[in-house]
Amino acid sequence: MSESALDQAAVTAALDEFLDPETGRGVMRMGQISGLTVRDDQISLSLGLTTHSAPLWRQTIDQLKEFLRTRFPAAREINVERSTFERPPEKLGEIGLTAKSVIAVGSGKGGVGKSTIAASLALGLHRAGCRVGLMDADVYGPSIPHLLGVSQRPEIVEGRIQPIKAAGLNIMSMGLLVPPGEAVVWRGPMLHGAIQQFLRDTEWGPLDYLIIDMPPGTGDIALTLSQLLPLTGALVVCTPQDVALLDAIKAIAMFRKVNIPVLGLVENMSYFVCSSCNERHEIFGHGGARQRAAELDVPFLGEVPINVSIRQRGDAGEMDANFDDEVSASVLREISVRLAQQLADQNREQPPLPKLNVL
Repeated sequence: MSESALDQAAVTAALDEFLDPETGRGVMRMGQISGLTVRDDQISLSLGLTTHSAPLWRQTIDQLKEFLRTRFPAAREINVERSTFERPPEKLGEIGLTAKSVIAVGSGKGGVGKSTIAASLALGLHRAGCRVGLMDADVYGPSIPHLLGVSQRPEIVEGRIQPIKAAGLNIMSMGLLVPPGEAVVWRGPMLHGAIQQFLRDTEWGPLDYLIIDMPPGTGDIALTLSQLLPLTGALVVCTPQDVALLDAIKAIAMFRKVNIPVLGLVENMSYFVCSSCNERHEIFGHGGARQRAAELDVPFLGEVPINVSIRQRGDAGEMDANFDDEVSASVLREISVRLAQQLADQNREQPPLPKLNVL
């Protein structure tokens, strides 16, 4: 029987060559195909995808349709529906955090919009359908509570810190524990203890992604995190001008030195489009981050323009509203999609160890 023959056994065998974006393994052997019917010139099935892969749901369905269309040209009709597929996260390291991916968002220097990008990444993943936590590890200058408009102090229930919920995210930050305007004056060991407590003692719940907003610069928080739990990787934020790119290169070197994979580089304040004349102005230069990313073999995840609305919503604690405005949403959403795609590509090239609790 030819490879393109429309036969259920042939379709079943071919389906296991199609890889799940989360695990990098064949969807058939992972139990993610259900309701497969092959009759006459029609293939119908349901593909189970996890919430971790939510930013890629639509394109994964389209890719599967094209895969089957190419392999079985005799099929004139191909119907693929998405179904829910649960694969619970496992506990990470001794810290006990239950998350599938832990992403650090860092920068070589302050003032490049790192916290804005971290919050936008978390919101973009949540809006796509992922379960997301956002941890503000910038203890000396916490910005996440202000950006998301939260100020209430977390409660302790049975010895566990209850994260504050905002815009669908679980949030923890030193900014929720210290009165506004009060400085945190701590030495290194106290800082590291706070980071450990945020990870170990917070009731995060099962997460697809924990996004960690790192302090700016190349301090030793990255080393602390790498010792506490296996980080999936880091995203580095910079602006286009050379002086910022030099510091971004140092941040990339720092993450690599502590064996944290660098998943991508984002160029913030990349350009400005005048609302009156619609002309594009590259105030800080343009394209430097993309060029450096290519030179350093780091994926380039996108350009975020200088946008007055993004700044205003951040100042007002309404970052989530950026995703109700298609002008800003399209740019910010693309970063989360490209990050998810980068993780899928990484899993395809080197699949993680099989989970023992696959359902």
